[in-house]
Amino acid sequence: MELLQTQSQQLNHQQIQGLRLLQMGSLELEQYLRELAQENPMVDLEPESSAREEDDGLLSYLRWLEDNDHQNLYYSQMSEEEMDPLSRVGTEGGLEETLFRFLSRQLYTMDLDEDLADAVRYLASSLDDRGYLAAPLPELAQDSRFPFPLLERALEILRELEPAGVGAENLSQCLELQLLRIRENGPALTIVRSYLDLLAKRHYPSIASKMNLSVDQVKQAGDIIRELDPRPGAIFERADQIPYILPDIFVDEEDGRYTARARKPGRPPFRINAYYRRLLSQSQDPQVKDYLKEKLQQAEGVLRAVDQRESTLLRCAQAIVDGQAGFFRLGPQALLPMRLADVAETLGLHESTVSRAVREKYIQCTQGVYPMSYFFSRSAAAGKPGVGGAAARLLLKQLIDQEDKPLSDQKLADLLAQAGCPVSRRTVAKYRGEMNIPDQAGRARSH
Repeated sequence: MELLQTQSQQLNHQQIQGLRLLQMGSLELEQYLRELAQENPMVDLEPESSAREEDDGLLSYLRWLEDNDHQNLYYSQMSEEEMDPLSRVGTEGGLEETLFRFLSRQLYTMDLDEDLADAVRYLASSLDDRGYLAAPLPELAQDSRFPFPLLERALEILRELEPAGVGAENLSQCLELQLLRIRENGPALTIVRSYLDLLAKRHYPSIASKMNLSVDQVKQAGDIIRELDPRPGAIFERADQIPYILPDIFVDEEDGRYTARARKPGRPPFRINAYYRRLLSQSQDPQVKDYLKEKLQQAEGVLRAVDQRESTLLRCAQAIVDGQAGFFRLGPQALLPMRLADVAETLGLHESTVSRAVREKYIQCTQGVYPMSYFFSRSAAAGKPGVGGAAARLLLKQLIDQEDKPLSDQKLADLLAQAGCPVSRRTVAKYRGEMNIPDQAGRARSH
């Protein structure tokens, strides 16, 4: 009985360790292994980077640059110190990513005139570490060459970009933007607009009384709100301990087939120290043998957990690449709806495992460097497969920009359906409103 209990406890410990390592980002994992090597003599770390790995990283990134001539042109207009991607290659072989770059790349898929695009970039450069635009627009207009009306339009576009919530003035607006992005217009939206302070204090009865709801309804709305990101720009923060984003996965293309590849395939993160392994087998001191045996078991357990982490991560990445092949071929306008549950079902994993696997992991492809979580989005048409909400907005804007005469919302909905994006007239009107595009009559007057 005692033996069975010991095995069960060991199994649980291994599972917990595996889950812990699975949700670590690359740099967090490397820091963990460095700390492990300091206290476990059995852990013999490999050199952090070899010349060959650095050369491979540079060549890979050069190929990525060559595939993005339009992006290179913009970079060439900036100072080398500020924008040259190769000058940003870190000592660990990683590529620095910033919120500004991530937002700027999305503009290339949008048909914007240069002044408006420059104004959006200006606002993107003015965001704080949270992704908020704390400075008021009149002040930003005064400090720049951009007129106030242009900055107003630029701010509307900025707030349409990923990650959802950027460009908000405060926490309430940040959460509101994220709820609108997922078409949540129920109690959660009212709470973030008017009762966020009460929700933070868990004063559910008070909110329920003010909104004429049940306490359970308020709690359900609170659960939705807690799933949002209060600091959407924080993922790009340059904390001292994590100064670079290291892509975990590279996407290669050959003959139209996209394949996910791990950043450091085929090599373990460390070796078992040969000297202490021999000492374990040769020592006659029971205390020494017990100590080294314990450390060997710990090291081997970590190796197994890391191996499982890499396997799970690569499987999840390939499932994303397979499901979002259009994105890797055409860009964000081709992003399809995808849920964590979809990948979990495909791979036979628990949804929480997929969630941990994609947390703080990054994919580098010809489109740029993206968080793996970026590829999960809801369908534009609730409950139906098709085009994701972000792609549907881009498609709708393209239809409106190309119209010879203003079309009705119903006609736009019909055209979207023909393009493989079945949405209702009401959804078209909602997307128009979010992008501040006038209705048919309003556009007719402006013509």
